[in-house]
Amino acid sequence: MSSAPHFLPTGTVYGTLLNFRAEAEALAPQMTQPPYKAPPKAPVLYVKTANTWSPHGSAIAVPAGVPEVEVGASIGMVIGAEGDIEGFVLVNDLSIPHASFFRPPVKFKCVDGFLGIGAVLRDAQEVADPASFRVEVRINGTLAQSIDFSQLVRPAQQLLADVGEFMTLAHGDVLLLGCDLGRPLARAGDRIDISAPGFETLGNTLVDTLIDTPVKEAA
Repeated sequence: MSSAPHFLPTGTVYGTLLNFRAEAEALAPQMTQPPYKAPPKAPVLYVKTANTWSPHGSAIAVPAGVPEVEVGASIGMVIGAEGDIEGFVLVNDLSIPHASFFRPPVKFKCVDGFLGIGAVLRDAQEVADPASFRVEVRINGTLAQSIDFSQLVRPAQQLLADVGEFMTLAHGDVLLLGCDLGRPLARAGDRIDISAPGFETLGNTLVDTLIDTPVKEAA
């Protein structure tokens, strides 16, 4: 019996920083320090490049020398043909732990495989209010984080509108709603499951990076 293909984006995936109230409040003192000197007025975005995309069920390699990675459970808005929201998808926005979330270094956010993507897109027509989303993160079956999307600084439609003021999102692009404070840590060998009512669970397993052995040429 053949299985349906897993969902993967057809455009660009944008992450959003500081979009949960707890995270914004925790980092507020840093926003007034150089080089920023003031809180951001517009959404703070970053790109999860195509090399990071990992389908549901796939293994994700942890780079050598990295003891733990940060789990970033979120929900992505998939952009429709009219610039509206076509659907929603669970994601695991992994990163190597680092001190600054305001200006995240690409080398910590865009490691190969570091964006788990849910297998199935949930039609936006089925969602009365994205603020009702409740996401749970389990590591090896143990609950590690619960996320309440009513705590967004910019709710889904407002985030989409505010981003649209300075850039055009294309059909197939994905805009992540953000990751809450208290992101759990995981390491090679761990199974990460991200679930939410109305969504199929997103699961990925972290593995050690394989070290290729050079092939010696015959004498």
